[in-house]
Amino acid sequence: MNAADAPTSGVGPEGPSPLTAAGGLLDVLGVAAVVLDADGRIALWSPQAETLFGYTAEEALGRPAAKVLVDEEHLDVVLSLFAGVMATGETWAGAFPVRHKDDGTLLAEFRNMRLQDREGNVYALGLASERATLQRMERDLALSLRLVTQSPIGIAVMDTDLRYALVNPALERINGIPVKEHLGHTVSEALPFLDAASIESAMRTVLTTGAPSLDTFTIGRTPADPHNDHAWSVSMHRLEDPGQHRVIGLAVSVVDVTEQHRAATAAARAQRKLAMIADATERIGTTLDLDRTARELADCLVPEFADIAAVDLLDSVLKYTSPVRPTGAGGALFRAVAVAAAHPTFAERASDPVGRTVRYDAKRLVAQCVRSGRPTLIAHVREQDLARIGRDRDVAALLEEAGVHSYLAIPLRARGTVLGALTLARTANPLSFDHDDMLLAGELGSRAAVAIDNARGYQQQSHAALSLQRHLLPHQPPKPPGLDVTYRYQPATTAGDVGGDWFDVIRLADDRSALVVGDVMGSGINAAATMGQLRTATRTLAGLGLEPADVLTHLDRITGELEDTLATCVYAEYDPRTGNCRIAVAGHMPPVLCRSGVRPELLSLPTGAPLGVGGVTFEAREVTLGEGDELVLYTDGLVETREQDIGVRLATLIDLLDQPRRSLEETCDLLLTTLRRHGEPDDVALLIARTHPLPPTDGT
Repeated sequence: MNAADAPTSGVGPEGPSPLTAAGGLLDVLGVAAVVLDADGRIALWSPQAETLFGYTAEEALGRPAAKVLVDEEHLDVVLSLFAGVMATGETWAGAFPVRHKDDGTLLAEFRNMRLQDREGNVYALGLASERATLQRMERDLALSLRLVTQSPIGIAVMDTDLRYALVNPALERINGIPVKEHLGHTVSEALPFLDAASIESAMRTVLTTGAPSLDTFTIGRTPADPHNDHAWSVSMHRLEDPGQHRVIGLAVSVVDVTEQHRAATAAARAQRKLAMIADATERIGTTLDLDRTARELADCLVPEFADIAAVDLLDSVLKYTSPVRPTGAGGALFRAVAVAAAHPTFAERASDPVGRTVRYDAKRLVAQCVRSGRPTLIAHVREQDLARIGRDRDVAALLEEAGVHSYLAIPLRARGTVLGALTLARTANPLSFDHDDMLLAGELGSRAAVAIDNARGYQQQSHAALSLQRHLLPHQPPKPPGLDVTYRYQPATTAGDVGGDWFDVIRLADDRSALVVGDVMGSGINAAATMGQLRTATRTLAGLGLEPADVLTHLDRITGELEDTLATCVYAEYDPRTGNCRIAVAGHMPPVLCRSGVRPELLSLPTGAPLGVGGVTFEAREVTLGEGDELVLYTDGLVETREQDIGVRLATLIDLLDQPRRSLEETCDLLLTTLRRHGEPDDVALLIARTHPLPPTDGT
């Protein structure tokens, strides 16, 4: 069998073999073998001897070794040592200067011993290696041993079968099992509690490819600390012998980075919390809409923080009265205003439907949270807890089926008053709520509660303004002679934006009538109150029989005396006996005149300046109205939008009016439903008057 055919491991094609592959250490040392006969002549000369000393076998064999290898000054010493070895059979070892054929003197390390054959002949065997090479190897081995045994890093050497061949004390402490329980075992045998399959797969990859695996992060528990997770940074390198580069195993280093991992985890968690707070700050309270604010709070917590979030407010809060917190056993009325779920779940069905008012008894955790004003944390929900979370047994069963395992209720407190509660639950998220989660949810709940309270106050003011607005507007305008009149008032479709738009129909002397539409700039209760003042002033001025332009002049003065007030107005005076209609405008949208068989037109009138500017001259223009003609007066809320140019909107208004004749009621509805959009921030006043002949009087 050739050397190339020798098996390279202890397992051959027919099973275990006594032959194993040669190690490369002797090749690195370059050990030379020389045999001398009893006379000191060289009888055998190895190829390594040729490499070490420089003499070929032909140059060395048969010659006295002392003549070939030793300088004259050392000859007596060498001969004496040789004689001692041959006489006593004792081994001699030491370093000695040897003559190299080409490079002068070489310091070599020797091991000399006596040999004997069957015939009783004796020989001397000398094994030699360069002293510098040997010392370097000794230092390397000593250093390696010291590093391995005293290193704080866990170190292991695995053989080619991925079994432990060496384990240092640090790794013994990390794994929590003795060295002897490592040696000869695989990772899955020694550490079955770790993800051994993944670890061994990574080891095989490194062993096969030779590419090192550096700083692979892994988490697990060992007998050293079975109740807490630890984190390790693991690196693996393939081991090869220095001479033949034959794979001899795997080196594994393990660094315990648990503290760094915990610090990084804490930092990442803090960063996520800050990001969540920043996101919530940006998303919550974007409008003064109470329901939307509640939805924004629930949405920003799902799914990052909780699998389901619900916001319930005290019913008294939504009725704009002082919140009534539950006391004693009676509980209190709550209304569900927002529910958000990360995924379809039975827990969502268990939540009270949005908009429903429910009385929570005092045993329910949410009622206790609101009553005490303190958070309620159930880190690990038990069966008896579900009955206090759900409103009844059926709901508790749904919560259990959904897998609710952790629960948190946060009181929504603003300006010292508890408005309701934010309830959170985890189902798919395996982590339980903890104290830090409670603090974060409390921070977000406090921010949302202030926004909810602001929206509540704003809506309360809006309701008051709307009530005042409706009270001040005419409920049943008089039926003026020669006119059919229909009107609409539509408040802003965004909460709190009730404005100062108004309309009026005023009967004057001699069957004349005044048609008025105005708009106080601004919104809220102040605008509504100012509107009431101007409407009253307009009626008073109209009753004095003043010309339309004079009416606006006096209204301009009155408006200017009201602090920080501007308003627009169109004032039309119609005489049914002559058909004349005199119209004056103060910064208002132009009226539309609709005649039968003719395309409607925007009346070209001097626009004037808004009321309150002061020092402005107003002009009136006369328009003759025929039988069946219509005059459309409106405020800018009907036609102005952020998305389209006012010219486009006015053209649309004309197109809508340029259709077959409808009733005035149908025309009002058409204009409002077509031109108005949900979420418009302005209110609308619309008045349409259609002429008809005066009824005959007695004697005519």
